[in-house]
Amino acid sequence: MDLVRHLRYFVVVSEERHFGRAAERLGMAQPPLSQRIRRLETELGVRLFDRHARGADLTDAGRVLLGETVELLARLDRAVDLTRRAHRGEVGTLRAGVPADISGRALAAIAGAFADRRPELDLDLQELTTAEQLRQLADRALDAALVRRPVEAEGFAVAAETSVPLGVVLPRDSPLAARTELRLADLAEQGLVSRPRAAAPGFYDEVLDVCRAEGFDPVRVHHAQNPEFVLGLVLAGKGVAFDTGEVARKEARVVWRPLEGDALVARSTVLVPREHAHPAAEDFAAVVVEVLDGGAEPADRERETVARPWTAVFGEV
Repeated sequence: MDLVRHLRYFVVVSEERHFGRAAERLGMAQPPLSQRIRRLETELGVRLFDRHARGADLTDAGRVLLGETVELLARLDRAVDLTRRAHRGEVGTLRAGVPADISGRALAAIAGAFADRRPELDLDLQELTTAEQLRQLADRALDAALVRRPVEAEGFAVAAETSVPLGVVLPRDSPLAARTELRLADLAEQGLVSRPRAAAPGFYDEVLDVCRAEGFDPVRVHHAQNPEFVLGLVLAGKGVAFDTGEVARKEARVVWRPLEGDALVARSTVLVPREHAHPAAEDFAAVVVEVLDGGAEPADRERETVARPWTAVFGEV
């Protein structure tokens, strides 16, 4: 016996108090409806209705069952609805990996834009290396991965791609800071402060290959994961760093200068599982492109027009 369907019939008969009107409301003939209610009574071993010429009244057992059934069916309908919405990606959580060098401003913008687009979903952003993202995406521990290119993406689908030009972060008192634009060759004899190769091997190798091809062979490469450490090493004279401009916003004693002809570009891609991807993964990818393609204002430009509270500590620089 289809208990849920029989209970739905029971509720309608209870509300109409008449088998004929209930059958009409259900779009069925009266005899089959009466048979189903009889079968429900037999299954439960109780009499649910007192039948009479004018209709049917609930028995005490029927009234108890009605009170429980209305709540039960409402919860069942809600469970079915939530299940279907989850299948469509309308409820639950989207788990997305991001690289450690993504800026706080970009993260906040991505989270905010995704919340506007999918307010019913929770976005779980996780800071991971490229290798960690690919592994977790393959294991279905992530629904989407924002990774630096080039990357071996076999087995995954590319949901979006984006590119952002990189500039140079260097001390404000460096002779190179007087220029409005730099070439990679201008950085000859400098060291380089970079994220570790393990964070994004393909991107790391590509940056060094382009630098050497354009006349900048770093005298030494220092590795730093945390943006504050990057700034500290730059200020300590260990080398320059490549960035979109966000890191330089954190410190008044450094400047950001663009590279001539966009010589270096941070290329990123959003990867998703090739099959059975999260229904909201495409929305996440669209938000990432929207935010990252917006670019970053050169950090030094902002400092020239905004009062700088840190001058009380460092003095004018």
